[in-house]
Amino acid sequence: MVDIKKFRHPQFKNTKDRPSGRKPSWIRVKAPNSAVYGETKKLMKDLNLNTVCEEAACPNIGECWSQKHATVMILGDTCTRACSFCNVITGKPGPVDEMEPEHVGIMAFTAGLKHMVITSVDRDDLKDGGAKQFAKCITKVREFAPGTTLEVLTPDFKNKHGAIEVVMAAKPDVFNHNLETVPRLYKNIRPGSLYTHSLKLLQKAKELDHNVFTKSGIMVGLGETAEEVVKVMDDQREANVDFLTIGQYLQPTLRHAKVHRYVTPEEFNEYKNIAYSKGFLKVSSSPLTRSSYHADDDFKALRAARKKNKVTS
Repeated sequence: MVDIKKFRHPQFKNTKDRPSGRKPSWIRVKAPNSAVYGETKKLMKDLNLNTVCEEAACPNIGECWSQKHATVMILGDTCTRACSFCNVITGKPGPVDEMEPEHVGIMAFTAGLKHMVITSVDRDDLKDGGAKQFAKCITKVREFAPGTTLEVLTPDFKNKHGAIEVVMAAKPDVFNHNLETVPRLYKNIRPGSLYTHSLKLLQKAKELDHNVFTKSGIMVGLGETAEEVVKVMDDQREANVDFLTIGQYLQPTLRHAKVHRYVTPEEFNEYKNIAYSKGFLKVSSSPLTRSSYHADDDFKALRAARKKNKVTS
């Protein structure tokens, strides 16, 4: 068991100082310039698909797109909520694109994806929160690219009746819903969302289909304490979450929540050790970790970990 007291060492202590100027060396990434990156970008444009990679200004876009890994964002590019960490546009969304599921299926086939991640904006304006569109996309990917494994990263559906049941009935391989931060910071970082509801959503997904891997992630560097992060780990394990991701929060624009501090790689490694000690099948914890970063390799690791557990139990 890893000792949480390590985090009380000065190098691990959260401070009130807000980092400014250049990012630390462990945060910097190369600008995207590969030919495959351009091909992936063109494919998305031709199919009229949005990606969270672009809309959320992900720092890993160059690496992922160069490897033909992209997270498709369905239900438009406009969100009905205004989370202070997110760079996606807030406003009144347009109508649901009925051709979108087919385009998602074509994208999976054309790009030859082994693993695909489908996410969406919050659509509180829709009766089902967008659950049916997730199910339709899963169905079309199974039709066009039956060898592609599927991960969905869903919103909380505003606790709308039957929404999670619709998604799980479509049989994704991984159900992902991010808690994003610790409960104390929800009011400012994730207004309009409830920590307890997000936990219940993850637990319900596992109850509906225990064979589906469940996954959730948080950002650090927003002013949370190490003890609060560890408590979130405990809550996730109580909800039977299999896979945890922890990454550094980066401020998209001056209008968004400020970075409280840059968490060191050593601290991320400590979080990883603590999480594994609590029984997660897979943990990804690093400054550049994002919910869908290396999702294909992580899915393989999840399956291997489950198989190993069955053999040893």
